[in-house]
Amino acid sequence: MENILIDKSDNLAIITINRPEKLNALNKATILELHEAFKMLNDDIAIKAIILTGSGEKAFVAGADISEFANFSVSEGGKLAAKGQELLFDFVQNLTTPVLAAVNGFALGGGLELAMACHFRIASTNAKMGLPEVTLGVIPGYGGTQRLTQLVGKGRAMEMIMTASMIDASAALHYGLVNHVVEQAELLSFAKEIAAKITKNSSTAIAKAIKAINANFEDGTNGYQVEIENFGACFGTDDFKEGTTAFLEKRKANFK
Repeated sequence: MENILIDKSDNLAIITINRPEKLNALNKATILELHEAFKMLNDDIAIKAIILTGSGEKAFVAGADISEFANFSVSEGGKLAAKGQELLFDFVQNLTTPVLAAVNGFALGGGLELAMACHFRIASTNAKMGLPEVTLGVIPGYGGTQRLTQLVGKGRAMEMIMTASMIDASAALHYGLVNHVVEQAELLSFAKEIAAKITKNSSTAIAKAIKAINANFEDGTNGYQVEIENFGACFGTDDFKEGTTAFLEKRKANFK
């Protein structure tokens, strides 16, 4: 891996996008490395939560590497968006291992789209977020028009995208774009505290909860039915047996 760092400790993995000289901008190589890292960690039964962040103190991800697509044709542009969504953004959203974005500075364009693909977000007080694509004569192409609307509502998404304006961490918290805001020095430790709470719980149940919640945003999918199916499936798992037995025995569950 040339563009990312992976640190594993117990049940937690931290992925750091490591292109500080480019403010951690996403290029094709980084997107591919991130895909491979997320797939590897999702397949690792020891890993029960993943934190995604950027290196340095300035940026989570400051956007996409514009030089890679400045001369693309219509068909090439469409393929770029489709491939990126498949490899990374949709892939992260549907990952069965929970992913927390620790937004440590600028999250712009593809950077904000990546943060929004994570299951939830924590921001440092110096974070700035926005989708400035219309200043380049293009629109967000990695799911930004959809996920931003889902998170902050149609009116605010329209304004953010059409004005290309950045919002600060306080506004992002007010909008519901992030769950928490903390000082940058505390960002990773705070994210680890939340991850520790997650890793104590049933990974099997969490994976099924992710599927059920995501179903609410899929066209033509009955989210309630997906919930029913995944709820029922839990009854056939070892985690359900351990969780209910521990409750009845008045002890803490020990999930594998």
